[in-house]
Amino acid sequence: MKKFLKKFLIYSMGYFYLVAGVNHFVTPDFYLPLIPPFFPMPELINILSGVAEVLLGIGVLYLPTRKRAAWGIFGMLICFIPSHVYFIQVGSCIEGVLCAPEWMGWVRLLVFHPILLFWAYWVSKNDSVGN
Repeated sequence: MKKFLKKFLIYSMGYFYLVAGVNHFVTPDFYLPLIPPFFPMPELINILSGVAEVLLGIGVLYLPTRKRAAWGIFGMLICFIPSHVYFIQVGSCIEGVLCAPEWMGWVRLLVFHPILLFWAYWVSKNDSVGN
């Protein structure tokens, strides 16, 4: 059971980021307004984020690249923090894209984001679970 749970968490992470990355290309209008306006070239940032999520998600699925991919996801998540802060600054609402109660912006930043960071860290330490 323990091995099954480890595999489930590892493969879930890979598929999660693979799907999220593809979504950057399918629905860029969702992501673009979430990029803080002080960042230049939001279209390029969206594309690079999508490519990174796809490649790192695939990397997590394969044992030889798993540890590096998990650390890449960890770093990428750190880079996404300004977007979460920006979402809080605009009252957790970007019209036509995503509106949530203001407290949800804080929960995303202070609860969900650390969980994703821990998940990536955990996968980097459990990279020897076979395919």
